[in-house]
Amino acid sequence: MEKFNMQDTRNRGARYIFAFLFLVLLGACSSLRLAYNNGDTLLFWWLDAYVDLDSAQKPPVKSDIGNFFRWHRKTQLQDYAQVLQRAQQQLQANPSLADLQADYKDIRARTQAMLLKAAPDIAELALSLKPEQLEQMAEKFDKNNRDFRKKNMKGGRDEQLKFRYKKSMEQFGLWFGNFSREQEAVIRKASDARPLDNELWLDERMRRQKGILALAHRIQQEKPSQAAAETMVRELIQENFERTEKPSDRKPFFDAYANGTMELVLTVIRIATPEQKAHAHKRMQGWIEDLNALAVQAR
Repeated sequence: MEKFNMQDTRNRGARYIFAFLFLVLLGACSSLRLAYNNGDTLLFWWLDAYVDLDSAQKPPVKSDIGNFFRWHRKTQLQDYAQVLQRAQQQLQANPSLADLQADYKDIRARTQAMLLKAAPDIAELALSLKPEQLEQMAEKFDKNNRDFRKKNMKGGRDEQLKFRYKKSMEQFGLWFGNFSREQEAVIRKASDARPLDNELWLDERMRRQKGILALAHRIQQEKPSQAAAETMVRELIQENFERTEKPSDRKPFFDAYANGTMELVLTVIRIATPEQKAHAHKRMQGWIEDLNALAVQAR
């Protein structure tokens, strides 16, 4: 194996973050094309906020992010459009719980595949990080956890249920438009039926963060070969994806929450009026057209 070049590691990294960024854009932005075309800048800012890239790292990381977006346009966007087309068909036919479970597994598999594909880039980034950048990452994680507590764990159970319901309604409103008071009452009941344990979710967040930091520190201290670092990264990715599927004292909660969330979605679809379903179909069609147009730009 060729000798590892520390400078080369600064020319890459951060690609894996896009898997999360894209899901956020798809779920929270009404103009996907606009968001995607500015995604390279948003991703760079996001990464810089976590590790505070130095002057030598910034130009190559920007170049690397651009290369990743070009790859993503060419190979992934039309596939996403097909996923949305399938969702349109399910919406009109009123999907079953089995349909949503299959969709959930499909999305998980796609996200995991992207992260595993990016393992070499993640390893290179980890090999290039400095002690002060790991400290910056730890501080950012702490800030995120404080924000989570402030938003999700404020007040007692009733207040936390209400906050979770409002977050769900923001997403349902994006898809279906406005709901009547009667519909909102039905949705609130289905939302509250899901198990609530924000302490557990916070603990899971912190566990993942500690795992990331521990691996980053280990790679920095041991300076393994590129291949060895890639293996470490792949193992952590797989561990995080498999955690909710393996038998444990928390698996009943994970299963109940996932099933409760799917039942919530099924409830919304079941009570949606023809006009609301048409709104959702039109919204998805707009995203499909955006995705296909973005894919064409890569040719």
